[in-house]
Amino acid sequence: MSVSPLSDKPFSAPAAAPIVKVIVTKVFVRGLKVEAEIGVYDHEHGRVQPLVIDVELDVAAVHCEQLGDTVNYETIRNAAQDIAAAGHIDLVETFAERLAQACFDDHRVTRARVRVEKPLALAPHAAAAGVEITAVRG
Repeated sequence: MSVSPLSDKPFSAPAAAPIVKVIVTKVFVRGLKVEAEIGVYDHEHGRVQPLVIDVELDVAAVHCEQLGDTVNYETIRNAAQDIAAAGHIDLVETFAERLAQACFDDHRVTRARVRVEKPLALAPHAAAAGVEITAVRG
């Protein structure tokens, strides 16, 4: 018998540890910075501006032991960079939808939450403006 780290009361370990069942794995990237040609206004055409991107994925992955068992964070970064490099996009909504779609290229992704912020959109009056979408595999 030993003492519980959360109290002074003794406790006994159970005879058999319960089996843990992972029901969803969340893979996320937060604060990803990407330079993109984005915006509908004339002064936004022909120049890049920063975006800050958050992505959260629900992944049907169980018992992850190796990188191949789950979604690699780098694929999210690479997809965002590829979308930015493909040319001008008018709306952050379009950027977010394209990034969500790229995340679904991995068959294990069941849900994607993508948030795209334009820090300069309302500067200096606001820290950022943007959009957040949630998409599910259809």
